[in-house]
Amino acid sequence: MKIKETPLKDCYILEPTIFEDDRGYFFEKFNEKTFADGTGMNGHFVQDNISKSSYGVLRGLHLQKGHNAQAKLVSCLEGKVWDVAVDLRKTSPTFGKWFGIELSAENKLQFYVPRGFGHGFSVLSETAVFSYKCDNFYSKESEGGVLYNDKDLEIDWKLPENEVLLSEKDKIQALFSEGNF
Repeated sequence: MKIKETPLKDCYILEPTIFEDDRGYFFEKFNEKTFADGTGMNGHFVQDNISKSSYGVLRGLHLQKGHNAQAKLVSCLEGKVWDVAVDLRKTSPTFGKWFGIELSAENKLQFYVPRGFGHGFSVLSETAVFSYKCDNFYSKESEGGVLYNDKDLEIDWKLPENEVLLSEKDKIQALFSEGNF
């Protein structure tokens, strides 16, 4: 497995080594030791989540705040998504910056999003099945977020605005300038 840095401090792309033959393929999806050696970070996860969404669905930007903050290792098991992380750590040199990457069943990439980041994705294929490995348990009281189309962030979600499908919660997330993260 190759671990690649991104322009955002502490965010990483995990690219598996894939062994293919006429029977199919095999790859190691995650190895805690390899992850820790490659990033210097704890790769211990306690909760796995799966979501299925149709084209145009945009989920985000979400985060867990305070002592319930979560790091996530995300991947797309079926279909294709545009995955985005925003550094919301006020003391970070990349505070307020975002990074996006296409995750798909075809490329089998994973994206590590550390605690203190907003995270979201938009579905670019007819449907997508998305996987989240989390290093802390979900807590409704600790939910936070930033409006997906905040003018201060200028995120390109790779979808026409008129095709974006949002939950009611995501339509009313806070503005980045409010700093409620």
